[in-house]
Amino acid sequence: MKNIAVIGGDLRVVKLIELFEKDHYQVHTYGLEKADSLKKCSQVTFYKTIGEAVKEADVVIGPIPLSSNKIDVNMLFSDEKLTVEELIHSLREGQILIAGNLYDKVYQLGNEAKVRIIDLLQREEFAVLNAISTAEGAIEIAIQETISTIHSSHVLVMGFGRIGKVLAKMLDGLGANVYCEARKYSDLAWIKAYGYHPIYLRDLNQTLGKFDVIINTIPHQILTEQRLQLVRPDCLMIDVASNPGGIDRNAAKMQKKKVIWALSLPGKVAPATTAEYIKETVYNIFNEIENK
Repeated sequence: MKNIAVIGGDLRVVKLIELFEKDHYQVHTYGLEKADSLKKCSQVTFYKTIGEAVKEADVVIGPIPLSSNKIDVNMLFSDEKLTVEELIHSLREGQILIAGNLYDKVYQLGNEAKVRIIDLLQREEFAVLNAISTAEGAIEIAIQETISTIHSSHVLVMGFGRIGKVLAKMLDGLGANVYCEARKYSDLAWIKAYGYHPIYLRDLNQTLGKFDVIINTIPHQILTEQRLQLVRPDCLMIDVASNPGGIDRNAAKMQKKKVIWALSLPGKVAPATTAEYIKETVYNIFNEIENK
């Protein structure tokens, strides 16, 4: 595969295109006309229409997330507008669309257009590596937004998935007293084995008042209005989960408690490194397709 179309995206995508060029790929772009650094790349072509951009491509790469409002493609470096439906309908039968944080409607449209849809965030190798940037970004926010050191602070990590595991390890390395909430007994056992403090979800209410920082990784509302009443007024809450997040932000605002909803942290704190992760995963996909 030597022809790649890249549609929209943020700084991660810009860095990714630069990596593709170094590897001698022809890159066709749409929705990136304001990315000045790409104008120096000899193997990058800018198109004025989505149809022209994807016409010759073997694979099409979209943003992470593909859409924030489930209507429009995220295109940070463009004044143009492109809907997800327009993007998919512009693809030819059998073409491959790789993007991130996809939802049911995208797959439905892909099936109708007979386009293969691949969600980067469903690829284990990318999800694990992406968790590193997310965890570092969350800790950076915690350091900037509190007046005490992470060392010796009581920090609750809600959820013990990929991001939760990486977060807990980093926080422990900084000397925090790390508590991890989970609902599976197997996760609670691993939390204990790693030397953190396990909290079963049903026992969460009993401990919420002790934390200096709470970082949520669960994309389902756990900190409801009632539970937020148990959180200390000076506790910093950081939510890194995708919409709708795990913290009732409206209730927190009414209770005058600080919540930072930190979405897309890898693109903000480590776009170059994240671009490397994306490239590695995309090349894995290429190899799988070519070896079938």
